Amino acid sequence: MNIFEENKKKIITIIKKAEKDKLLILPESLNGINVDSTPPKIDFDISTNVSMVLAKPNNKSPNDVAQILIKLFKNEDKNIEEIVFAKPGFINIKFNKDYWNNFTNNLINSPDNYGASNKEKKKYLVEFVSANPTGPLHVGHCRGAILGDVISNILEFNQNIVEREYYVNDYGNQISHFNHSVYLRIREKLYDEQFPLDNPDLYPGDYLKDIANNIIKNNKDTNFENFKDIENHLKKLSINESLNLIKKNLNDLGIKHDNFISETSLVNDNEVEKVIEKLKKTKHIYTGKIKAPEGEDQSKWTEREQLLFRSTDFGDDKDRALQKSDLTWTYFASDVAYHNTKVNRNFHKLINILGADHAGYIKRITSVVEAISGEKNKLTCKVSQLVKLIKDGKPFKMSKRKGDYITVEDLIKEVGKDATRFIMLSRSNEVELDFDFSKVKEKSKDNPLYYVQYCYARICSVFRNINLNINDDLKIKNQIYNYTNDEIKILKKVSEWPRCLETASNKLEPHRIPVYLYELSSEFHSYWNKGKDDENKRFIDKNNKISDDKIAFLKTVSIVIKLGMKILGVNTPEKM
Repeated sequence: MNIFEENKKKIITIIKKAEKDKLLILPESLNGINVDSTPPKIDFDISTNVSMVLAKPNNKSPNDVAQILIKLFKNEDKNIEEIVFAKPGFINIKFNKDYWNNFTNNLINSPDNYGASNKEKKKYLVEFVSANPTGPLHVGHCRGAILGDVISNILEFNQNIVEREYYVNDYGNQISHFNHSVYLRIREKLYDEQFPLDNPDLYPGDYLKDIANNIIKNNKDTNFENFKDIENHLKKLSINESLNLIKKNLNDLGIKHDNFISETSLVNDNEVEKVIEKLKKTKHIYTGKIKAPEGEDQSKWTEREQLLFRSTDFGDDKDRALQKSDLTWTYFASDVAYHNTKVNRNFHKLINILGADHAGYIKRITSVVEAISGEKNKLTCKVSQLVKLIKDGKPFKMSKRKGDYITVEDLIKEVGKDATRFIMLSRSNEVELDFDFSKVKEKSKDNPLYYVQYCYARICSVFRNINLNINDDLKIKNQIYNYTNDEIKILKKVSEWPRCLETASNKLEPHRIPVYLYELSSEFHSYWNKGKDDENKRFIDKNNKISDDKIAFLKTVSIVIKLGMKILGVNTPEKM
């Protein structure tokens, strides 16, 4: 139930009939016709640009077209209370109370999928987090993880098939350094050797002690005397322990992946060689020379023949190297192989969530997907910008036990899962986020999570007082209500939920949901507070009774808040 789509269909039906009656000439395409909500200061329910769209084909002004349409709309839709033309070319429509009666009844009787799209369903692969398996997740990973998870939730709510995937970067120098660090922590434990904290190639975090202890405990028959003898075996053990840490961090955030794809496995299975041969056949790879990377000392750079991908054919600023000087594959080559497996798995849509430090990587990897798929597939990348932690107006520093960064575990211990998820989503992923611990813990309007949860808890308190369970279905059929203007204003906001969800889905912008929920909650709280001074505006009267109108109204608001918070992965407590 989407009042904007429903009324757009009505409008198109009416103007097609008008064309048949030779009242209007229609353009070849009607895609330009939109139906939207009106600005808050305009006391109408919906607005359409149809008169503007039809003005040119009819060689008339938008106002002249609107006057024809207004008569037609009034005749065809008995729910219209008022309809007017608004410059430069809009028609504003206000519905009567019968319309909002039907809206409420329909929503209450079909609450579970309210706002879900009925468009063509797709199969999506969403890759997110993909942090190196060298330790626990930090705050920078946290925002991207939540972004990927909620994008997946939105797509699933619209009945798409979604696979959540984590690409495990378990190949390369960083893994070798990590493995050696674990070994030295094992030596520290077993042989009382001092860990060389001054070595810049090593990982210094105390979490390595826990990893080392677990490996010792579970591998009592292993001889740790010689690193070379156990290097490969220890690498598997170290990566596994680190992944367990990461999976715990993700689980604490309420996130679970469907797949974990190993970079090492791709290399060992010769997936890189396979995709290289594939791209050679399509002439997307050649042997050539490239200039020194930006920031590199030109005088120390030696140009050499390299295997290069023609990313400039797809708009990149330069072609990209696939092999190092020692003939081992670059990180990019492994990524090419990985995305080849994505294309081969026949997803309709591919989405990557990248950290702020990978923004410059987007063009080359999107180019690869186009090249591999013969331009049939597109990769969409969303960048998760940086998070600044603030407390009392100053940068917030927490325990450094896990290393030189603030961990997801620390963050959740400080403010909880719900606050972490909601606040991380409260602004567009494209801008930096100030995560203010003081405000997150406030019980005020300045804390958006509290304000939304408190809205739901207030509604639940009314249901408790009348001995109704907020989670039970209301058995209502064609009930007639007498809503006030204040209530209709809030119902209008409720009606915007499908449009909010549609935009969040189409643009992959989940921040629209917490923003919408905050606005809805704000309007509800304002109405609730009017009851403090006016008994007639209270939900439960002085005789401890409540009208069916109020029950249905409250249920309607609660449904949307519950749906929105569920998509965000945030709880809606019934008491606060």
